[in-house]
Amino acid sequence: MTGKIAILGANGVYGRHLTPRLVEAGFDVRALVRRPEAAGVARGCGAEVRVADIFDAASLRAGLEGCEIGINLATSLPGPSGRGDYDVNDRVRRDGAPLWVEACRQAGVSRIVQQSIAMVNAAGTELADEDTAFRPGENEMATRAIEASIAMEAAIRESGLDWLILRGGLFYGPGTGFDDDWFARAAAGKLRTPGTGEDYVSLVHIADMAAATVAAIGAGVSGRALIIADNRPVQWRELFAYVAEVAGGPPPATGGRPGFPSFRVSNRRAREALGWAPRYRDYRAGLVR
Repeated sequence: MTGKIAILGANGVYGRHLTPRLVEAGFDVRALVRRPEAAGVARGCGAEVRVADIFDAASLRAGLEGCEIGINLATSLPGPSGRGDYDVNDRVRRDGAPLWVEACRQAGVSRIVQQSIAMVNAAGTELADEDTAFRPGENEMATRAIEASIAMEAAIRESGLDWLILRGGLFYGPGTGFDDDWFARAAAGKLRTPGTGEDYVSLVHIADMAAATVAAIGAGVSGRALIIADNRPVQWRELFAYVAEVAGGPPPATGGRPGFPSFRVSNRRAREALGWAPRYRDYRAGLVR
């Protein structure tokens, strides 16, 4: 493989899974991070580490110099612990994406890959694809987050560069914290399904998200937005009943706070375009303990 790849947000869970896979595939990787002291995975893989921030144009340009591909994974999402700030994350997506695009243009980066979310295609219980328009619900915070992602995608599409958008399902797996939190609450008898449990969630194991990204770069696919998710969206009541059974806890009660809109999406286009398929085809394979 030739050409250097820069990953902005390489210290995040997605970046920590992606970096070693790109290195293993033969790519020359540069990790762009705000905290170099936390870039142990990148350094351990032999990737170059540089300091850059999505809101610091000079550091972005310097970090991108000499790279052919730029991958933007920058987020500030709260995890199960609640740490993080949705408003900051919305700003990263809405206001940071144009700064990222301009830095890539000035640094001579010819191809950009943008992380996005499959919830931009959320349509309740309907099976949706990349052309399905988001239907706002009652959760104002979720609506703002999705609208920020839509604005981010628009900046990427209008960049004039060779672009690709990867819309990930809800991440789970090592480092994400979500499934660990589910199992801990289930074992303690505190797991509750959001609302009635009838809403859908489309999951993607973080290892599958990283593998799909490597496949996308290798395939040279561009000018498209692709949903990266497992093969079978699941209702929360089914998912949490399984978690509770595995954890040895009681069946989960209903009435929990809905944190996400219902989204039931298809990964068909990504499988066809990338020659990729999720290793963890549904939650039962990915949640083995």
